[in-house]
Amino acid sequence: MEKNLKEFLDTKAALYNQPSFIKDDPISIPHLFTKKQDIEIAGFFAALLAWGNRKSIINSCTLLMNLMDNAPYNFIMNVDWNENPDAFSIFSNFVHRTFNEMDLWHLMDFLKHHYYFLGEESLETAFTQWLQPGDDTTENALAGFHNYVFGYKKEACEEKHCRKHIATPAKKSACKRLNMFLRWMARKDDTGVDFGIWNNIKPSQLICPIDVHVARVAKRLNLLTRQQIDWQSALELTKYLRTLDAKDPVKYDFALFGLGAIEKY
Repeated sequence: MEKNLKEFLDTKAALYNQPSFIKDDPISIPHLFTKKQDIEIAGFFAALLAWGNRKSIINSCTLLMNLMDNAPYNFIMNVDWNENPDAFSIFSNFVHRTFNEMDLWHLMDFLKHHYYFLGEESLETAFTQWLQPGDDTTENALAGFHNYVFGYKKEACEEKHCRKHIATPAKKSACKRLNMFLRWMARKDDTGVDFGIWNNIKPSQLICPIDVHVARVAKRLNLLTRQQIDWQSALELTKYLRTLDAKDPVKYDFALFGLGAIEKY
């Protein structure tokens, strides 16, 4: 049965892990860019806004990129909205679900701190600096990233509303959107869907993004026994997926998501 299951999931993963998947998925937003930092920033916001109907997600992300002159890294590096708040006024009506312009302000200010004031060349270090030797998952990276986003300066510590958009395993969240972002950035993909532009997070360390669609299919296929969708369920599912492919377990995200959200399996 397990051999048949692996063959089934391998087939579905191969079906959806194709360039044709890109245009109707939020990953289409970072695929608009070629510069590494543009891909990171566009991917970061596309993942955070990946909540709800995929068409509405893509529309919101497209608007956001347009407001940043379709050059997000240049915008982050060169527009000083702290000295000139009017420069941020173009975002005054931006909203996606519960994500609003003040959440955007905080996260752009964080990105400015990371890229501009610290001089970091990649967003990867915002995650990898928290990894510990021997870590076989990204749990410490995710927890550390959350603390970094809300701890880089005094005002950041006081930010409350934005915290719901930057999940952490320390609060038992499944961290679906950030796990998806890490998949995009770190997973090596010979079909050109995931970018694989980060080198210090191994694909084997990635945790499968889990939402209602993925969880439903995983339970139906007996890959997951835990009922609630939380960090433990993400770990449980990924542990099983590693038995199918230890080096690239999250490739099965394509299979589970495709079966659940597209095929309504």
